[in-house]
Amino acid sequence: MKRRKFLKKSSIGTAGVFSTPLLASCQEKPKDSTLLNDKVKIIKPIVVCTWNFHKATAKAWKVLNMGGNALDAVEQGVMIEEADTNNQTVGVGGRPDRDGNVTLDACIMDKESNCGAVLCMQNIAHPISVARKVMEETPHVMLAGKGAEQFAYEQGFNKTNLLTEQSKKEWLEWKKTSKYETIINIENHDTIGMLAIDKNGDIAGGCTTSGMGYKYAGRVGDSPIIGAGLFVDNEIGGATATGVGEEVVRTVGSFLIVELMRQGKSPQEACEEGVKRIMQKNKGRKDFQIGFLAINKNGETGGYCVHPGFSYSQYTEEGQINHPAESFIKA
Repeated sequence: MKRRKFLKKSSIGTAGVFSTPLLASCQEKPKDSTLLNDKVKIIKPIVVCTWNFHKATAKAWKVLNMGGNALDAVEQGVMIEEADTNNQTVGVGGRPDRDGNVTLDACIMDKESNCGAVLCMQNIAHPISVARKVMEETPHVMLAGKGAEQFAYEQGFNKTNLLTEQSKKEWLEWKKTSKYETIINIENHDTIGMLAIDKNGDIAGGCTTSGMGYKYAGRVGDSPIIGAGLFVDNEIGGATATGVGEEVVRTVGSFLIVELMRQGKSPQEACEEGVKRIMQKNKGRKDFQIGFLAINKNGETGGYCVHPGFSYSQYTEEGQINHPAESFIKA
């Protein structure tokens, strides 16, 4: 059953449950936010993504520039990295778990707060597209493991060997010590989270990853978790995260950042506060990296991280640029 039909039928039995004052309170707009300032320049279309994945933002921009919607843009944009075997943290060629299996996670969210996700899925090259199918073709938000994989086959996706020779070689080398540690990633590769605003001013986001290299089988980080690795509110903006997902989950990081923007903070201020919340819960720790990226309804952007090195790619009608982000811990 299509999701929309399912929800329509389900809503019949719940009509009248909510009182008028409650519904009114849910529809209130932010009062003092810069989003209501007519003097603020509106930037649209625009697309941003974590790290300097310039090919991904270029693909998404092509969709937006041709009049396409934000949802299509983020899906097609992150698919570039899912297909890149040189990127060993996303899609085909991703580093396996400690048992040698490549498992992928992804989520997607549209302007109407519809969302879909797949977790710990094997043998499918484009988890972002399967996540979208979960959103559009089922009454569910998340499918995991073998269930997600079987659903993908039913939707026409092909079985693909995700373990490349390079990733296999590195995994076999890792097995000699089997040392389990997080890597402070300051290079131009990691989970890709993407946010876009189309010509109509509508926002969508996507996030996809192969997760932490050599993780315990079944481990899932923040990337496919709505509110942690990604969150979009079409009235306010969106946020996405990269880095050690366990720490992002603990603060529901992306949701937090969007709520801070709702309260009037800029995307930059919200990202900085998001990182500070995490560091307050990890006093004295410096052995992990987190990066947040945010965009508000006006097209203003911001990024912030724990360690120096994180950046985000942006594409607008003025061209493409890579923004190095400020960090909580200085070089």
